[in-house]
Amino acid sequence: MWKNYSASYLKHNRATGMSIMAAALISALFLSLLCSFFYNFWTYEVEQIVLEEGDWQARLTGDFDENDLASIRNFTNVEKAVRNKTAVDLCFNNPRTIFQDVPLIMEYLGLEEDAAEYHLLLLSRYLIHDPQDQEPPLLLTFYLVVLLLVSLSLILIIHNSFAVSMNTRIHQFGIFSSIGATPGQIRTCLMQEAAVLCAVPILLGSLLGIAIGYGIMQAANVIAADAQGRHEAVWQYHPLVLVITVLSAVLTVLFSAWIPARKLSRLTPLEAIRNTGQLRLKKKRKAGVLSLLFGIEGELAGNALKAQKKALRTSTISLTLSFLGFTMMLCFFTLSGISTRQTYFEKYQNVWDIMVTVMDTKLEDFKLAEEVGSLPGVRDSVVYQKAAWTITLPEEWQSEELIALGGLEEVAGSPVKAPMAIMDDASFTEYCTKIGIAPRLDGAIVLNQIWDSKNSDFRHKKYIPFVKEDWEEIPVLAYTQHIPELREEYANYALVHFLPVSMWKEISGQVGEAEADIYIRILAGEGTTLEELNELEAAVTQLVGAGYKIESENRIQEKVTNDDMINGFMLILSAFCLLLAVIGIANVFSNTLGFLYQRKREFAQYMSVGMTPGGMRKMFCLEVLVIAGRPLLITLPLTAAFVAFAVTASHLEPIEFLAEVPAVPIAIFSLFIFAFVALAYYIGGRRVFQFSLTDALRNDTVI
Repeated sequence: MWKNYSASYLKHNRATGMSIMAAALISALFLSLLCSFFYNFWTYEVEQIVLEEGDWQARLTGDFDENDLASIRNFTNVEKAVRNKTAVDLCFNNPRTIFQDVPLIMEYLGLEEDAAEYHLLLLSRYLIHDPQDQEPPLLLTFYLVVLLLVSLSLILIIHNSFAVSMNTRIHQFGIFSSIGATPGQIRTCLMQEAAVLCAVPILLGSLLGIAIGYGIMQAANVIAADAQGRHEAVWQYHPLVLVITVLSAVLTVLFSAWIPARKLSRLTPLEAIRNTGQLRLKKKRKAGVLSLLFGIEGELAGNALKAQKKALRTSTISLTLSFLGFTMMLCFFTLSGISTRQTYFEKYQNVWDIMVTVMDTKLEDFKLAEEVGSLPGVRDSVVYQKAAWTITLPEEWQSEELIALGGLEEVAGSPVKAPMAIMDDASFTEYCTKIGIAPRLDGAIVLNQIWDSKNSDFRHKKYIPFVKEDWEEIPVLAYTQHIPELREEYANYALVHFLPVSMWKEISGQVGEAEADIYIRILAGEGTTLEELNELEAAVTQLVGAGYKIESENRIQEKVTNDDMINGFMLILSAFCLLLAVIGIANVFSNTLGFLYQRKREFAQYMSVGMTPGGMRKMFCLEVLVIAGRPLLITLPLTAAFVAFAVTASHLEPIEFLAEVPAVPIAIFSLFIFAFVALAYYIGGRRVFQFSLTDALRNDTVI
């Protein structure tokens, strides 16, 4: 019986069926697009990190023999251990326990605490963070939250379609219930219809989402083809992603259909036959603020909104989520941009214009330093290499300021990392002149400063002297707090040494180990344009690349590429937020046009007691103000709280954010919501006013 009834109903109500099928298709499409796009975004990020920094998850530094290597590999969770000069790179079967496993390995091998290094950037892409880190990177977590919010909101569009369809059949099911149909049979009938209508749209939507995701990936490759340091994105799709997508779509459809089906099946036969669940305007209830501000029209508008509260729930949630996601995204990227600019682009803009990495080359073997410095357009150049060194610093060598803070053990721990920057002789000689000492090549210059973390934050660092200036582990020419112009970020508690390559030749076998690569830092002329810098980079690449394997970076191009990537991310996330807004606006249109008959009777009653068309238009304007304005009132305090937390956590000054607050795009997005909600009420209002007072009041059973 129910099977025949469902088939007959679907055959004679194709418009309703098409509405549900379209909703299921759109939701499945966007779920598939979101899942596939996010999966490819994640795989691309991991690939980029692996290409630039390697696939190791943890690294142990020390002198290891084959027995040590075998012992490491015998640990259950160790997937592989590869020796790399004086270090062993580790990968784990389950990296989530890496911060418990590595200390155990170190304890077994008798290593010091500072012998371990974790690949925190790569681990963060698997949502694995150092439990000791008070401020872990949260970018991927932020994207996941946005993805989850968008995915959950897709339930709303299907739920609304089912609710509208099922509410039109309350009277029919009331009759069936009165002749013996059970609530379970009614629910089963409705769920069977949902399955029949949505099976094909779900599969088709999932495939379309994959195709669109593939197209977006190819378009991104074309747009970013000239971006430096970027590898081409290759479309990937894991079968598990398809399973998750289809399963999510199926559960979304079933859940969306089950909610109104359960509600309809619980109505008593009398309630269903009389259809008492229709829109009922509660005229006697006060409208609170609207009544106080706008008088009788405000009270009537508030009553109408309360009567439509459930019908407008989709638009309220969807518009709130869209506006919240949009504003928080803009604020997040604004804060991120300020931080990146301050800590990288502005900090180093006067330090470098071109950086060239020369692979697998010793500084003493590089013979092109003078030729690079004499290229047209080069204002200054430095060729340097980095080396790692660790020392023990007794209290008698520590500065008085450091001891006053509790000593090295209290501030940074021991032993001390003492990295070395080995400069070509000509550059080191010029550096000596800049800090006011006689140029010599038989000693090092010590950067005598350590971060006072107790009295300053990482954004506004204050430094104190690190050691007494009579300390000399190796020959020291001078102590300084003037850093040479190298694009390097030194550790907060490191005792950095700068020395010429001539001295390094003498002590290289006694202290530290040099890295495999050398670096060429080049400064161009003042006011150099991107085109001029590209030409200079090409000249340097041609000169050095002829005899060495190199990689080069261009400061201005890197800034342009970074901005393009951020704008691309913002464009994609903005599109998702716009989708949420469209879902909410579609619900407003559906509700406005779906209750025309009830609104006609409502306004006919008002006109019969003397209300003018102008008063009714004022009611509509107030409803528009509430429907479109409520998401703003909910969102702005939440966004303000988020910004306050983020500004505090990143130690930025509030005025820095206020100077760049994204007010214009937020205002445009708000006007977009207001405009389309107003359009829905304008269309509905025109149709409401085209009625006969007598005809509208004839049937008294509507209200």
